[in-house]
Amino acid sequence: MTSSAAATSLSSHGSARPIVEMTAHELLALQERGELTAVAIAEAFLTAAQQLEVHLRSFLWLDAEEVLRQAQAVDLRRRSGQPLGPLAGIPVAIKDVLCTKGIRTTCASRILANFVPPYDAHVIERLKAADAILFGKTNMDEFAMGSSTENSAFQQTRNPWDLQRIPGGSSGGSAAAVAGCQAPVALGTDTGGSIRQPAALCGIVGLKPTYGRVSRYGLIAYASSLDQIGPMAHDVTDCALLLQVIAGHDPRDSTSAPLPVPDYRGRLNEPVRPLRIGVPREFFDKGLDAEVESLVQQALRQYEKLGAKLIEVSLPHAPYALAAYYIVAPAEASSNLARYDGMHYGHRTRHKADLIGTYAKSRGEGFGKEVQRRIMIGTYVLSSGYKDAYYRKALKVRRLIKQDFDQAFEQCDVIMGPTSPTPAFRIGEKINDPLAMYLSDVYTVSCNLAGLPGLSIPCGFTREGLPVGLQLLGPPFSEETLLRIARMYEAVTDWHTRRPKLPVPPSPVTS
Repeated sequence: MTSSAAATSLSSHGSARPIVEMTAHELLALQERGELTAVAIAEAFLTAAQQLEVHLRSFLWLDAEEVLRQAQAVDLRRRSGQPLGPLAGIPVAIKDVLCTKGIRTTCASRILANFVPPYDAHVIERLKAADAILFGKTNMDEFAMGSSTENSAFQQTRNPWDLQRIPGGSSGGSAAAVAGCQAPVALGTDTGGSIRQPAALCGIVGLKPTYGRVSRYGLIAYASSLDQIGPMAHDVTDCALLLQVIAGHDPRDSTSAPLPVPDYRGRLNEPVRPLRIGVPREFFDKGLDAEVESLVQQALRQYEKLGAKLIEVSLPHAPYALAAYYIVAPAEASSNLARYDGMHYGHRTRHKADLIGTYAKSRGEGFGKEVQRRIMIGTYVLSSGYKDAYYRKALKVRRLIKQDFDQAFEQCDVIMGPTSPTPAFRIGEKINDPLAMYLSDVYTVSCNLAGLPGLSIPCGFTREGLPVGLQLLGPPFSEETLLRIARMYEAVTDWHTRRPKLPVPPSPVTS
């Protein structure tokens, strides 16, 4: 592979750093000043991705020729003086649950192993219009069902900070790709914490937008009333940049909110003052790792130093959120995944059978154990005689959870607490204990049930060098305020600037 630039460049602070360790906004500035080309950026990240993939296993698909073709097109337009989009020349890794026209989209499932969508998801259309470089499809838990990316049918993604540990899930491939400097930014999806939890465990920033802020058109559904697409990045500024591009109304999605999109970056560095932070007592209970609690408390004290007021609030129905989520989400999954029957598209068994036998064998061969488990749970709670006892009761609890948040936000501007109860755990540690795995989402699922925006930012490292995330939750459509509040903390700390030391660093790209 040849290059038109070296693999290092000057950052905004004037110091030489590897291209792959830079943020998207730094790379944009260097291109605008003529100090870097889109091709040089693409080659640097392709080299890093290829060299580190043997360790991280972040990608299910990455076409170097296609990446370079996109980058060359951006450089040609820049040289000819044509206007360029807000993400021109920036590689964006894509979670493999988003439809990409002509490119295989598998949801990390055997049942979709050879599915090639005939259209792009709305967010992919937005990225293309912004002149971003589509940089491969990332690994995930099958159909976004999991908290560790161990449920992928194809490979195990590893945490860049400790290769023996999970990266979180279900957007583990996207989180590992960004944290491991294989891509500067990525898209993930969040149904019960699948952006925020892996962001926390990999030491990056992850934003789950308000339900309806980003169109779900072309997102292969897990639980339609909970799923949202959002950005994952090294810092808050990059999150704002990516959200700016993908947010907005889309008439093809009936749940898309017809609301104007704020300028997320415009006021990003304006602190929110006065700032009232709600600290839920339910988020600091048994099950919370002592080091995680200590680092989160230190972050809260830092906010106090910045002038914020801490207010204890209560979310009395939070202890029931996990149970409600694992009824509502599987129920919707049972309905959504019924379309995979081996008839129209996706895997079809080679065993000869009648209609019902073909359904059963196709699904049995195509779906993994966790997907099958959730389909069975969902089918059970929707079945005659149990729907009232389980599903409808869970919907009532969901409404009470939303009311708890509404009441809490009357007292505060933002709610803060841990993103995950523990740092990243070891691969295989919880895979055979579904309940222990589900508890990884204990602080994140309520946000989805209530349809709120949620943001995770890095707030420190454990003694073993594992990242910890601070979660910020806001009222509906308060992403602009959440990003500003997160930036207040980021401006006085350096957690977001740290990068893992991986076994095989990216080789220099010669001129």
